[in-house]
Amino acid sequence: MAAAIDGVLPATLQELVKKSKVLVVGAGGIGCEVLKNLVLSGFTDIEIIDLDTIDLSNLNRQFLFHREHVGKSKARVARESALSFNPDANITAYHDSVTSTDYGVNFFKKFDVVLSALDNRAARNHVNRMCLNADVPLIESGTSGYNGQVELIKRGLTQCYECTPKEKQRSFPGCTIRNTPSEPIHCIVWAKHLFNQLFGESVEDEDISPDAADPEAQEAAAEVKDPGAAGDAPDGLKEKETEPATANGNIVRINTRQWAKDCNYDAGKLFNKFFNEDINYLLRMSNLWKSRKAPVPVQWDTLLVDGAGSKGPELARQTHKIWSLEECAHVFANALKELSAAFLKLEGNDTLVWDKDDQPAMDFVAACANVRSHIFDIERKSRFEIKSMAGNIIPAIATTNAITAGISVLRAFSVLQAKWEQCKAVYARLRLNGRNQFLVPDAFFPAPNPNCYVCASDPAITLRIDTKRVQIKAFRDEVLIKTLNMVNPDVTVESTGSILISSEEGETECNEQKLLSDMNIVDGVILKCDDFFQSYELSIIISHFDAERDDVLFEVIADKNQLQPKEEKPEEPEAEPSSRKRAANGNDATDDGPSTSKRSRPTEVEDDDDDCLVVEDDDDAEEKVQESVEDTVAAATNKLTVDCPQKTATKRKPSKTLDDEDVEDITEILDSSDEEVVGPTKCKRTKLEETRAGEVINID
Repeated sequence: MAAAIDGVLPATLQELVKKSKVLVVGAGGIGCEVLKNLVLSGFTDIEIIDLDTIDLSNLNRQFLFHREHVGKSKARVARESALSFNPDANITAYHDSVTSTDYGVNFFKKFDVVLSALDNRAARNHVNRMCLNADVPLIESGTSGYNGQVELIKRGLTQCYECTPKEKQRSFPGCTIRNTPSEPIHCIVWAKHLFNQLFGESVEDEDISPDAADPEAQEAAAEVKDPGAAGDAPDGLKEKETEPATANGNIVRINTRQWAKDCNYDAGKLFNKFFNEDINYLLRMSNLWKSRKAPVPVQWDTLLVDGAGSKGPELARQTHKIWSLEECAHVFANALKELSAAFLKLEGNDTLVWDKDDQPAMDFVAACANVRSHIFDIERKSRFEIKSMAGNIIPAIATTNAITAGISVLRAFSVLQAKWEQCKAVYARLRLNGRNQFLVPDAFFPAPNPNCYVCASDPAITLRIDTKRVQIKAFRDEVLIKTLNMVNPDVTVESTGSILISSEEGETECNEQKLLSDMNIVDGVILKCDDFFQSYELSIIISHFDAERDDVLFEVIADKNQLQPKEEKPEEPEAEPSSRKRAANGNDATDDGPSTSKRSRPTEVEDDDDDCLVVEDDDDAEEKVQESVEDTVAAATNKLTVDCPQKTATKRKPSKTLDDEDVEDITEILDSSDEEVVGPTKCKRTKLEETRAGEVINID
């Protein structure tokens, strides 16, 4: 081990490494590499936590795991493998969620540094808050394909993880998923919803039946209300007869799960219901197809006459092949048989959980998505492609993980020595930038965002919300927990002190089904939120608005100025370039400030990627360098005093005859993009005129 051999590390650092206590959060692609590096560097007191178990797909990049470890705890197996490098190391493994109440602020306070190697935003937000409150340096890392990022988060010195807005999860309106899909991802999301309707945890917003309340289909919905037409409704659908809600065209679906059980999960009946009868029902919504190509229903009997599902297992192994419609039917029947058998073995209200690495679950989604794509004339995908899209996977590259993990441990060395200037963020890139850099460091520490609702001195947000449509339970679950990442929030009304939400079980259960407006939570009311577990307090200023159907129900705004109407500005020849940030996929996204919204019906693609972190574009780093150079030049120029007649600075091309020591260069670095051919940095040079004899320049 490096720290055990004199001379490998400086003596001071050697002692610090031996005495330090380190926490590694996450034992995936980066976490395995970090743990290996820590042990080989000589760290002997390490704790690692991860809730996940080892999948077969992990083995190509998580090298502490082998085939015999599949299904076992990542944290525990990582510990065993790391001890083979140094049996004397003291490594504690937790097979648990870091958001559990067992790991509060006091747990984090016992560490000298925390290294985060997480793969989801909610856990990252939580660890960020824990480290801020414990005042423990956090080294945050992540990769996305060939891109990597390592940054230090320290209270009062740097931005926290939540200071800057992150890329919003992609979402789709419910009516698009249910009625008018136009992309493969629409069909994949629909297939995942179908899985949940049959075997998983059913969610109201994940309905898969035709949406007759679609505004585009209102005229057709009126036809559905005709009693003569009701008999044509597909099996599993019926009109609501006892309530007047049918006036808006809504269709109430009989419980799909119970109906499937009653059918003994007959593949033909389920296939015809979802891909024939429901599609025929959609065709009756004629308004939808005036400017779109109408879907074409598929009948089970025309695909499989006998031997249904017999070829399913063989076809499912052909992951890179795009299955034909008949092959999809075989896979559908086989997967349905396996899933129904597993579901019927469950006790009570237990359900199956969709997992991209579960063979029958993935087969079911792939087959259903491709059949629906065929019906709507959408490009079909291979099982491999559908798995990547359904799991929202950005391929993880082992070498990127290793580079990122190595930088993380080097940053840990600097943190232990309190060499903060050596801890600036580093970005790894696939191609060299304009300055021939593969690893691009930040020029300086970004200052904490004064409007951050986590690390600001008095955190507060404005919440635009439809108080007449949002219930207290939804406010707690969707706003406080899912959007603001609280764990056990308590909420009181500032003006009255009344308790709106309590973390004590059952204390405010009677409020859950009430609307915010029913509890006098209206425009201008200030709510005080407190999460004792996270040691986190937040003021929420309510700003009511009336949301339309399918409109945003709430939006979190950290900067109150965003609520003010924008002043009309005269058109200018050239607009100022907006602040840009590039997502991991390379697409530019405008930075509109820390704002998060939730729609009433849209389906969100969950953040379930491997070692994924939105990585800033290296143009940002270059811009920061340029700004730093310009600021330095401006400061020096302001201090110049000349004791002779004023001379005008002129621009001229660089002269080969002049010595660099005799000429003062001011270099303006031009931005370069990834698409440019790699070459020397482009620059403009402005040379100040040589000082004439007798001129005196005084510089303070």
